[in-house]
Amino acid sequence: MKFKELGLDHDLLKAITRAGFEEATPIQAETIPLALAGKDVIGQAQTGTGKTAAFGLPVLQDIDFADRAVQTLVISPTRELAIQTQEELYKLGRDKKVKVTAVYGGADIRRQIRQLSDRPQIVVGTPGRLLDHINRHTLKLENLKTLVLDEADEMLDMGFIEDIESIVKTAPDTRQTLLFSATMPAPIMRLTKTFMHDPVTVQIKSKELTADTVDQYYVRAKDFEKFDIMTRLFDVQAPDLALIFGRTKRRVDELTRGLKARGYKAEGIHGDLTQQKRMSVLRQFKAGELDFLVATDVAARGLDIQNVTHVYNYDIPQDPDSYVHRIGRTGRAGKSGVSVTFVVPNEIGYLRTIEDLTKKRMMPLKPPTAQEAFLGQISTGLSTVKEQVEADDFDKYEPMAESLLEEYTPLQLVSAYLKAISPDDASTVPVKITPERPLPNRGGHRNGGGYRGGYKGRRSNSSDHRGNGDHRSNGGYRGHRDGGNKGGYDRQRREGGKGRDNSYKRSYKKD
Repeated sequence: MKFKELGLDHDLLKAITRAGFEEATPIQAETIPLALAGKDVIGQAQTGTGKTAAFGLPVLQDIDFADRAVQTLVISPTRELAIQTQEELYKLGRDKKVKVTAVYGGADIRRQIRQLSDRPQIVVGTPGRLLDHINRHTLKLENLKTLVLDEADEMLDMGFIEDIESIVKTAPDTRQTLLFSATMPAPIMRLTKTFMHDPVTVQIKSKELTADTVDQYYVRAKDFEKFDIMTRLFDVQAPDLALIFGRTKRRVDELTRGLKARGYKAEGIHGDLTQQKRMSVLRQFKAGELDFLVATDVAARGLDIQNVTHVYNYDIPQDPDSYVHRIGRTGRAGKSGVSVTFVVPNEIGYLRTIEDLTKKRMMPLKPPTAQEAFLGQISTGLSTVKEQVEADDFDKYEPMAESLLEEYTPLQLVSAYLKAISPDDASTVPVKITPERPLPNRGGHRNGGGYRGGYKGRRSNSSDHRGNGDHRSNGGYRGHRDGGNKGGYDRQRREGGKGRDNSYKRSYKKD
């Protein structure tokens, strides 16, 4: 469905056109008319399907410029997501001259107070900082028209529910409420009964919880084998921009150091980093200055990063919902993506539980051999040669080339040149990654282990919260190229080279 069929005004359609969009995503096409009609809406959609515009366009259209009070409040789980949402709403509402302010922990509250005194129509914020402003009476919600809960399952997982309940109590009962979430665990459904009035549910079918545009694979490997296998996969798959997920902060630090030692442009983010450092790393990654971003679940959730071609789950996530969020970082906007999950033998039960949730089977992937990795490395050299030949700007080198041809055969010269410009085998650089204890084998699930009892709303053993604990397609290695710290916990009560431009693509045997 085209945006112009959704009843949006001229200024918003102009902003949408400027952004290069014509067709609404399914969540947008179903949600926008309901929100414009004043209905409470529950929207379930994976990350990257356009949820911000799904709630942003209706609230922007409904702004009353004669009303100088805050009219819309958007609650986000992380600082990063709050900033991204504020930026997107500002762009969409620029022609209407809507004021949008973001407030979040880790930033100067005095500056935020000044921004709030400028009477924005829309405020986006993290729960703890929003509650701080409400208690200071610098944010008043008595005239609020619309409340938006974005990434509701994230806020549940991070322990923000009490803060949200306190915020909602200060808003009028007559408000409209829009709730969006990638997954809908039972605690979120209970929340909707408390906060919402006869909500209309727009729900993606469970089989679509993970995008069909993402080819999902798993590799069975022992913990000490995973790093070498992963870097060989880099040689073969040639990711343009990749996210790597580790279970703990220590794991993220060691993976980042190991990748740098092997010549990859990589940085890591987790809850111990300062907000300034996190934002600096994210800017580098978005700008293409890095090829690999290593992160914990807490650090990476809520991030809106475009053009990620591959997601590597170095450690299988501790709950199945986290898997949905992780791989939702790739395969966006109709582009293809690849996810690879490494599984130690006694964690297979967790993989099966993920498949039960997503209704999609992961394909087994056989680790690349040394020869396959070598062919991937050499293809980088072949690409460079072809580019230089096509550039046709080497006249000044021809006399020297002729001299070399008198001494060596063409085959010797080309072979030497390929050896010189092809990347070395990264696996020759020794890297030690400290073993982590596997996830507990709890029983109660086929193949042993797994998430007994399903999703409980909070992780039972997430070291990123509590310090450094232990914790379908014809596929092959296709590297589809076309195409947070969970934002640091609020209020100090909480966690206060190209990847080898490899044109060598082929399908290998699966297990």
